[in-house]
Amino acid sequence: MWSFFARDPVKDFAYEILPDTQEKSGIWTLHRGKRKTNGEPVSVFVYEVAQGTEQQTQLAKAAFKRMKTLRHPNILAYVDGLETEKSLYLVTEQVTPLAVHLKAQAEKGGAGDLEVSWGLHQIVKALSFLVNDCHLLHNNLGIWAVFVDRAGEWKLGGLDHVVPEQGDPSGISLPAPKAVYPDMEKYDPPESSSSGAEKWAGDVWRLGCLIWEVFNGPLPRTSSLRSLGKIPKTLVPHYCELVGANPRARPNPARFLQNCRAPGGFLSSSFVESNLFLEEIQIKEPAEKQQFFQDLSDNLDSFPEDFCKHKVLPQLLTAFEFGNAGAVVLTPLFKVGKFLSAEEYQQKIIPVIVKMFSSTDRAMRIRLLQQMEQFIQYLNEAAVNSQIFPHVVHGFTDTNPAIREQTVKSMLLLAPKLNETNLNQELMRHFARLQARDEQGPIRCNTTVCLGKIASYLNTGTRQRVLISAFSRASKDPFPASRSAGVLGFAATHNYYSVTEIAARILPTLCALAVDPDKSVRDQAFKAIKSFLSKLEIVSEDPTKLADIEKDVASSAQPAGSSSSWAGWAVTGMSSITSKLIRNAPGTDGALADGSGPPSNSGSTTATNEAPPPGTGSATAMKKQSSDWSSSGWDADDSWSNEKEGQGQNASLPLPDGVRLASDYNWDSGCKTSDINPSLVLDPFALQKSPSFLDHPGLSKAELNKKKREERRKELEAKRAERKAAKGPLKLGARKLD
Repeated sequence: MWSFFARDPVKDFAYEILPDTQEKSGIWTLHRGKRKTNGEPVSVFVYEVAQGTEQQTQLAKAAFKRMKTLRHPNILAYVDGLETEKSLYLVTEQVTPLAVHLKAQAEKGGAGDLEVSWGLHQIVKALSFLVNDCHLLHNNLGIWAVFVDRAGEWKLGGLDHVVPEQGDPSGISLPAPKAVYPDMEKYDPPESSSSGAEKWAGDVWRLGCLIWEVFNGPLPRTSSLRSLGKIPKTLVPHYCELVGANPRARPNPARFLQNCRAPGGFLSSSFVESNLFLEEIQIKEPAEKQQFFQDLSDNLDSFPEDFCKHKVLPQLLTAFEFGNAGAVVLTPLFKVGKFLSAEEYQQKIIPVIVKMFSSTDRAMRIRLLQQMEQFIQYLNEAAVNSQIFPHVVHGFTDTNPAIREQTVKSMLLLAPKLNETNLNQELMRHFARLQARDEQGPIRCNTTVCLGKIASYLNTGTRQRVLISAFSRASKDPFPASRSAGVLGFAATHNYYSVTEIAARILPTLCALAVDPDKSVRDQAFKAIKSFLSKLEIVSEDPTKLADIEKDVASSAQPAGSSSSWAGWAVTGMSSITSKLIRNAPGTDGALADGSGPPSNSGSTTATNEAPPPGTGSATAMKKQSSDWSSSGWDADDSWSNEKEGQGQNASLPLPDGVRLASDYNWDSGCKTSDINPSLVLDPFALQKSPSFLDHPGLSKAELNKKKREERRKELEAKRAERKAAKGPLKLGARKLD
């Protein structure tokens, strides 16, 4: 029983001190530690009674008591403590001595002015709190009394010598720092304590010594304060006031802070303003928060990394969770995410991103899709299939073309993580609908491009059922770029087709495009025809090579890009030109790429510039070829009829001035855009300004124009005769309408 009362209280202490992690801090020894229950990192200040003098023990107990009662954001935070006959344990937030921190920063190139300016701001604010609010004197201010937390924020500690301004009412007087450490005398002000100056004049003098040591290193002697050294010019006049010989002229800490924050002052910067806003963000108006987060994204690049990770990031996450900040936090959130390790990213940001995908806010959804490349590698397959993909697919049916476009593009990144059902059934169903019914030509084109890029992820059955039908449908699209994408889709996935399919289904489709009105489509069709014909010729010459040519036809899903051909699927295929076209298109009503615009009125678009390709009469044959695809929807509406064109399905999308299609759909990996002859690049968005030579072979341009004028003249004469014959004698009170 008595052994229970004799137990060592240190063993029951809730914190563990890590070995070999000590730093000397005045009369204390600073150790790194952690909470035994959850491993939370802390700092532990330890004072051994046996190793100190009676005066030092008195100071340690005074500091222990003072730390419990003083609470301020800029003063070292007390967490827990333990006092025994042998030692004192003081547990605080995890910190590093400022001298150690500055030395580490010097090895990396030195602490920046932004970090130092905010650190000094915090120390002066803490000193002002002690002097003006608590009426206490610190008496021990110096570089040894300042600590830095994980976010790079400076905390005021060293409270061993803190005393009331009017003296301790209990009559107990603490020894001066120089009585304990004789070398501290150089930090004392030159005047005597009975000079009649303000009580805080000594603390302000030591603040000047701290500033000198931050920029110039340890202070060798008091007279060195006259040498400015590396102190910034904007801080020099205020520093000189602090270390002035006249104690009455030294400013109060609050006035010093105010002077330094004046326009052009050392403490007047976007970094300091951002920190002050974050400290008061809970009481700010929603409009102010929105503006702050918008401006924050531009400033983050110049902010210290630790500050971004440990101060900005928690505020961003809190703003989204509880402040309804919305899409505005995404850009700064992903910028800060670059500073995190993979484990930290998975722990802190991914849960928020998963929650964001369920948002109905259009701006939020489109920004997530646009920036998916920054976080896709941190998403696991289970989260993608169960929590993200079900929300993303709603974008395929959104009325805003920009969202539909970004949803299609995002499939390039999501496809490798999709399971069998989502990839081969759900996604194919949406792609089939987009390719057949979307009113925006560029979106139909991008759907075809995306299908070709993710073909290697599809299983064998889906590839055999979908690819030929999808690319054949694209080859009959009124939008020339879509027809070109269909041709290049065949070429890029050539290794997935048997020689029978090449001869019976692919070559007939490509041959129809050999007389396409658009020359760029014809050029690509001829290349593809030659490529497929060479395969057939090789097998015809040497049938033993059939197995080698068809080795990938029944292959399982493999990483994209494994096939090599002249039609490599360049990344520029999914160019942002589509967004520009959609925004400029009549009928989109100014739908913005960020989703902030109103839904587009797609029904008002016209089809004046999408000439139907030749060979649409073969729709019945294509229908038979794709009759077994009903499960995915690719056989639905397999051709582009004149009736659909009349219903405004195809939007008139003028290309911006100076932009050529070749620069945006450069599919040939072996051909640079700069190598293309501009005279051969046709604008697929332009109207057919002259009759095609295919309609009237053998006639010159002058003869075609003459024939057109003659036909027009005959039509006018016939209409005039009909109107004349229809007119008769008018009856009274009646009017004959023409």
